[in-house]
Amino acid sequence: MLKNSAKKVLVFGTFDGIHEGHRFFLREAKKIGAHLTVVVAPDIQVETLKKHSPRFPLKKRMNDLEEEKIADYVISGDETLGTWNVILENKPDVVALGHDQDSLGKALESASAHFPFRIEMKKIAPFKPEIFRSGLLNK
Repeated sequence: MLKNSAKKVLVFGTFDGIHEGHRFFLREAKKIGAHLTVVVAPDIQVETLKKHSPRFPLKKRMNDLEEEKIADYVISGDETLGTWNVILENKPDVVALGHDQDSLGKALESASAHFPFRIEMKKIAPFKPEIFRSGLLNK
């Protein structure tokens, strides 16, 4: 296994208005390895997963993340759920999951048996979820 300093870490999210909870999540994920790639959900996936359109379009959400200067790479996620092309192309050592990403973790765990490499999954603890949660902040 690679040392922490050589690990590639990948996170998924909508990031529809960056807040302190997101920043905490990204900083904690960055500590896990040497390279952090943030995968931003395309608008169509936000609509499918969250049952509403994002407040901000994909390009703005990606630009906002790049301006935070935490991630090494900010990329768009797969247009089609369950294809996992972003995983196959980036070959992360670790996928860091947010405290509210249980369904993503389960889906990834099921799919990972078909990947030609092993992925470790790490759950990141929440940062004041009673305050910094997109569902609350966007109301």
